[in-house]
Amino acid sequence: MIIWINGAFGSGKTQTAYELHRRLEHSFVFDPEKTGYFIRKNLPASSKVEDFQDYPLWRNFTGSMLQYMSSTFDGIIIVPMTITNPIYYQEIIEQLDNVRVNHYIIYASKTELLRRLQSRGTSKTSWAAQQIDRCLAAFDQEITETIIHNDDKSISWTVEEIARQSGLTLLPDTRSAWKKSMDRLLVKIKHR
Repeated sequence: MIIWINGAFGSGKTQTAYELHRRLEHSFVFDPEKTGYFIRKNLPASSKVEDFQDYPLWRNFTGSMLQYMSSTFDGIIIVPMTITNPIYYQEIIEQLDNVRVNHYIIYASKTELLRRLQSRGTSKTSWAAQQIDRCLAAFDQEITETIIHNDDKSISWTVEEIARQSGLTLLPDTRSAWKKSMDRLLVKIKHR
C-alpha cells in the first residue's frame, strides 16, 4: 500500500509522514522531492524549469520508483509530496500495477499555512508561501481525494486519522513529550 500525503506547503505533510512511519511497524518514507532536487542540480542552466514536477523525467522516475518499491517491499510506503496538477498525478499513478494508493490531502487555511511556514523560518514572500493560493484552489476543485482538515489539529491526530481511514493499526506512541518535540524538531531541520 502507498499512502500519498498531499497538501499545500506548511500543511504538515513531512511531519505527518515521519510520525506515521514511527508508528507503523513496517513502513518506509519515500520523498520524491529529493529526486526533483537531484534532477535540477544535474542539468545545465538552459535546461532548467522553475518547478521540477514539470520534468517528465521526474514523473517517470517517481512512478517507476514507487512501482519498484511496491513490488520488492511488502510494507507501507509513505509519500509526502505536494502535487496539484491532476495530469501529473495520473501520470505517476498509472505506472503502478495492482498497487493500492490511499491519497490524503492535509488541508489548512491560508492563515494557518502562513503561520506554520513562519514558525519554521520561511517568510511570507517565499516560494512556498507564494504557492498557497494555487495549492488550495487545486484541492478545492481539481484534486479532491480524501481531505483531512487540520487547522486546529495536532500531528498525532492527523496520523491517527490517516491510519483509521486506511485501516491500519498504529504502534502505541510511548515517547515523552520532550522526545516527541525533539523528533519533530529534527524532521523540521532535516527537511527545510
